[in-house]
Amino acid sequence: MRQVITGYHRDEAGDWVAQLACGHFQHVRHTPPWVNRPWVVTATGRAAMLGSALECRKCDEGAPPDCR
Repeated sequence: MRQVITGYHRDEAGDWVAQLACGHFQHVRHTPPWVNRPWVVTATGRAAMLGSALECRKCDEGAPPDCR
């Protein structure tokens, strides 16, 4: 199920995590060639992606919202 990005935070390793409208969190790493998300590495890029949708597997699985 697609969910909108509402914010970001960093995890304990310093990787960026998207906060989704459904209450789930999803890592948004830029690790080419496997994952190509250059927008993650700058504040401007992350801000531009606010309101964009990502596929949320946790919603598909019926998982409860994540806690921070």
